[in-house]
Amino acid sequence: MRAEGQAHIDRIDAALALVRQSLDWERALRRLDELNARVQDPTLWDDPKEAQAITREQKRLESAIGTVRQIGSEKDDAIEFVEMGEAEGDDDVVAEGLASLARLAERADADKVQALLGGEADANDTYLEIHAGAGGTESQDWAEMLQRMYTRWAERRGFKVELIDYHAGEQAGIKAATLLIKGENAYGYAKTESGVHRLVRISPYDSAARRHTSFSSVWVYPVIDDAIDIEINPADLKIDTYRASGAGGQHVNTTDSAVRITHVPSGIIVASQMDRSQHKNRDIAMNMLKARLFEEEMRKREEAASAEHASKTDIGWGHQIRSYVLQPYQMVKDLRTGVTSSSPDDVLDGALDPFISAALAQRVTGEKVEVEDVE
Repeated sequence: MRAEGQAHIDRIDAALALVRQSLDWERALRRLDELNARVQDPTLWDDPKEAQAITREQKRLESAIGTVRQIGSEKDDAIEFVEMGEAEGDDDVVAEGLASLARLAERADADKVQALLGGEADANDTYLEIHAGAGGTESQDWAEMLQRMYTRWAERRGFKVELIDYHAGEQAGIKAATLLIKGENAYGYAKTESGVHRLVRISPYDSAARRHTSFSSVWVYPVIDDAIDIEINPADLKIDTYRASGAGGQHVNTTDSAVRITHVPSGIIVASQMDRSQHKNRDIAMNMLKARLFEEEMRKREEAASAEHASKTDIGWGHQIRSYVLQPYQMVKDLRTGVTSSSPDDVLDGALDPFISAALAQRVTGEKVEVEDVE
């Protein structure tokens, strides 16, 4: 096999190995057999909620297992095609076989990411909060750049984006914003973006044109559905109403329609102000609170399993997950996986998939990478 073909094969094998690991392959095969048997039970639909959960899991496992088997089979066929061409000295056949392997490697990488989205809430819609760090206008402008970046990323994937909460900065940018991103696997894709994001650039707000470092945090948590039951004691809630500020002068109300809910035991605060109805904003905020409490429980489980510290930390130096350097050179670097891009403009326009794919894979392998931050 030529070096080019072997490189494609290695890439395919690596993707399939990661999927098998994420599925816990032997366990997944046994579980699918159990689910197939359960679906044949005529009493299954006596409990519609359980039946829906079982059929969802069955379809997910069928798809993931089927994909691994299909790609493996097509890889073997392509290898046989290349070897046949080499044996016969037919360069056209070899070229066609290598092209098939290249296409299959691309597909394996894409399907790998899809297969990694097997968490309890990965298929759900997601909330994405952005908060400016210390630094006034600089950080607030950076927070607004992040808001645009995630909006563009979501739009590239065909997701729908709604602005749920918005607090404008004093001079420019935003102090905070909450996006609701709707689409299949929205939470699964976005969940690895939680953390502190660092920007280095020549400040447009500094008359001396000095280089500034700014920080903003991102926090991602899933929209929960009826299959996930979260109980909240009303006595644990502090509910405030206030006048909506609106984005850029839009959606401004003359009544106290905005709602802020504080969950006293956990200290979690959520808010919604983008609907004119206080009742609807209250419902939205309650759904956000349930989602935050669910995400907090999932985070604790993950911490217990991996003994890792959660990514939501102080918004400042030493806690960032990714650095975006615009001057004196151009680079975006993920400090967890080592993935880099020399085109910050593309990244800030929503080209986040390489970073997300690597972070999802790292969650499966648990592999730690020593990465130096960029200056």
